[in-house]
Amino acid sequence: MSALHLSFFSAFTLSSLGLAFHRTHLISALLCLESMMLSMYVALSMWPIQTQTSSATLLPLLMLAFSACEAATGLALLVASTRTHGSDHLHNFNLLQC
Repeated sequence: MSALHLSFFSAFTLSSLGLAFHRTHLISALLCLESMMLSMYVALSMWPIQTQTSSATLLPLLMLAFSACEAATGLALLVASTRTHGSDHLHNFNLLQC
């Protein structure tokens, strides 16, 4: 495994571990999701260079568009939950109380 693959894998793993273990605030969960998407985007962008293909792939741009949509949806949920519950602590949310 090259150093480049190891760095992308470790960035994705650390962000997924952060999402799994540090779930006190909604904003920290959203930041972990964004770092996961960023590491996947960089890995997909470097893939044609690693395989030495001349054609550019559309997959990194599509992933970047979905990442922007995910960030906008996450921030909208953050604003809505902060307005209704008063904070972004995840333990304050009761999903059964709609």
